[in-house]
Amino acid sequence: MKAETKPRRKKWKIAVGILLVALVLVAGGFFWYVSDYYRAEDVALEVLASGNHLEVRDDLTILSPSYPTDTAIIFYPGAKVEAAAYLPLLDQLRQTGLTCVLVEMPFHLAIFDVNAAEDVMAQFPDIQHWYIAGHSMGGAMASQFASEHPDEVDGMILLGAYLYSDYPPADTLTVYGSLNQSVEDKIDYTENVVEIEGGNHAQFGNYGPQKGDLPATISAEEQQAQTVEAISDFIAQRQK
Repeated sequence: MKAETKPRRKKWKIAVGILLVALVLVAGGFFWYVSDYYRAEDVALEVLASGNHLEVRDDLTILSPSYPTDTAIIFYPGAKVEAAAYLPLLDQLRQTGLTCVLVEMPFHLAIFDVNAAEDVMAQFPDIQHWYIAGHSMGGAMASQFASEHPDEVDGMILLGAYLYSDYPPADTLTVYGSLNQSVEDKIDYTENVVEIEGGNHAQFGNYGPQKGDLPATISAEEQQAQTVEAISDFIAQRQK
């Protein structure tokens, strides 16, 4: 019996060793993947550094208008994009009278904190009207949150993204660049859809060119200005 036990123990140790090596390789691969992300450009970091109407609170960056408001947008960044890259866009929205709350996601992936909006809402009891927004994968996760919490949001805003859930298109604004064909092909609804001529996927944020994205024929400033106008109109129409 003892002679049989030793080979079994040896096989068990080998199996455990192989499993540990596999886990180390998987973990190493994951951390290598998430460490390679798009960094915010200087124009975005300047907004952060200015501190104008801006507060950083743990994993939230809050941009507040110069006068009280009861309406706010929660923004989920795109996959593997530094959250600060969206500050130029959100700062423009702030200037229209909206509170904007930018969420920094774990590992720069919104999939790891889909329900972040719940914690945000709990921190701002004076806000009466909530809109959830997101870019690319952030839009997909915003879509999931909205569909699971329809009574908690007044509407949804998707940038370079499309409805991934059964949330009503009538309550959703979808904005995409005309050069972002992969998104256009997935939009099978017509309500509240805005196409930005000459815009691409990446220029909703300021993080430079994105792999696989066509170069835009308009500037990031122009694409974002048109986006702000579309969002302002959408919210104004819903709050008449």
